Amino acid sequence: MDILKVNDLSKNYGYIKALKNVSFSVPQNTVYGILGPNGSGKTTLLGIITDVLKQSGGSFQLFEEAPDASHRKKIGTLLETPNFYHYLSAVKNLKITAAIKGRGADDIDRVLDVVDLTKRKDHAFSTYSLGMKQRLAIAAALLGDPDVLIFDEPTNGLDPVGIAEIRELIIKLAASGKTIIMASHLLDEVEKVCTHVAILKQGTLITHGNVNEILVNDDIVVVASSDNEKLKNILINFPGNTMVLLSDNTVKVHLPNGTANLEEINRYCFERGVVLSQLQLRKTSLEAKFMELTN
Repeated sequence: MDILKVNDLSKNYGYIKALKNVSFSVPQNTVYGILGPNGSGKTTLLGIITDVLKQSGGSFQLFEEAPDASHRKKIGTLLETPNFYHYLSAVKNLKITAAIKGRGADDIDRVLDVVDLTKRKDHAFSTYSLGMKQRLAIAAALLGDPDVLIFDEPTNGLDPVGIAEIRELIIKLAASGKTIIMASHLLDEVEKVCTHVAILKQGTLITHGNVNEILVNDDIVVVASSDNEKLKNILINFPGNTMVLLSDNTVKVHLPNGTANLEEINRYCFERGVVLSQLQLRKTSLEAKFMELTN
């Protein structure tokens, strides 16, 4: 079952096209990352899904149906910086949130336990660290036990300890059966907690799919010869390659991590009449892969 299905979704702000015909699906029981640099359209996309914004074109479905109020009651959201009364305790703040939502008043102790704030539940919000404040915001999203959680930049502004806390909490929630959709500009965050990813750049969907297929550390073999155009055409048919690029007077052959065999590549080219003047193995980092995709 697809929790969310986006079909050619567009959003314009005057002449600015914040989203350009974006399409992808979020399967149930996944942690789906919407990844992209700041200004790529992530928040706009989540705003449309949660009915904060109206799309300019296209459509989307929730739980394989046209979205309505009943579907949104199954979704908990964290779309901005936590906004609680600083002088009130966690319990009192959550009581207010539950009253606004119209659900979850009997769920406060449970959600505080889930986010590991039970021992501080009677302390004022102003005494909390940034990580604790973010965990309380996630507790608010959990009120009423929604099936789906939508988080916009859940670790934004946190120190490394706070980031680790939120990361572990997301993994814990996913293990409990929640489907989580989260926007982030942090590649490391998405790679560590997400099962699937959609990458946006300036409102355009660059790629989407399983994290292990999209964000993979490739082997890159850099080769060169007296005729690089011929070399490229030969290597396009080299078994197992995922990409062959001609650039900077070299040809770069992308192969799945750990599969590159330089001797085999050298022999393959020689048997087809090309003598290599350069043959070098390089590893690409996830950061390099991300920059490659977004640039």
